[in-house]
Amino acid sequence: MQLVPDLDGRTALVTGSAQRVGRELLLTLAAAGADVAVHYNTSVDAAETTAANAREYGVDATTVSGDITDPQAVDELFDTVEADLGSVDILVNNVGNFDARHWEDIEWDTWRDTVESTFYGTVLCSRRALDGMRESGWGRIVNIGFADCDRRHAHPVNFPYFVGKTGVLMFTRMLANDTQDDGVTVNAISPFAVENTVSDVSSYPQGRPASFDDLAAPLLFFLGDGSGYISGQNIAVDGGRLPEV
Repeated sequence: MQLVPDLDGRTALVTGSAQRVGRELLLTLAAAGADVAVHYNTSVDAAETTAANAREYGVDATTVSGDITDPQAVDELFDTVEADLGSVDILVNNVGNFDARHWEDIEWDTWRDTVESTFYGTVLCSRRALDGMRESGWGRIVNIGFADCDRRHAHPVNFPYFVGKTGVLMFTRMLANDTQDDGVTVNAISPFAVENTVSDVSSYPQGRPASFDDLAAPLLFFLGDGSGYISGQNIAVDGGRLPEV
């Protein structure tokens, strides 16, 4: 069985992939042979750089901008990707805004933006991607969650983000059930903190956050031919951490 899948001929879209985690996941897919669409909101220069980096692997790459909380914008975004690269076979829902403040101190517009970008964006992009996946009989949706989203744990700091990510996990499991006969799998990867964190990592398992490679490994696993019967699952990439109660 191949540990790194051959994604030659596949088209992948990673939301929020101009920078940071999304960028690294997109380049992982390009290295495995997928043509890739770099989605961004305002970071156009970073998106162009990421696309250029992806092309170094010999694949096609394009950039696309769009508000993933707006159904019409999502349709237009996918129309652009399909025109440039073909139907989306692999969707990685990575976008999720983060505001590390007490829930009472977060303005309502930020509350709404956090939940909409994290949860609604995942729903809208997945719904649109399923059109082509069902038609072709093959598709992979991987949602980026949060390590505590499957536990009875809620912290008053950054609470809107936790709400959105818990919704993402529930959606992952529902959609896996709803697509079980379509040749589509839907899974989640849930890190606690990743190597670009600015937090003190001394108390983390192994004394470090997750690396980008730690996230790339389960992503490639979910995309491999040997994982076609695995759907609705969540892999917590947190080093075995247990949250405070």
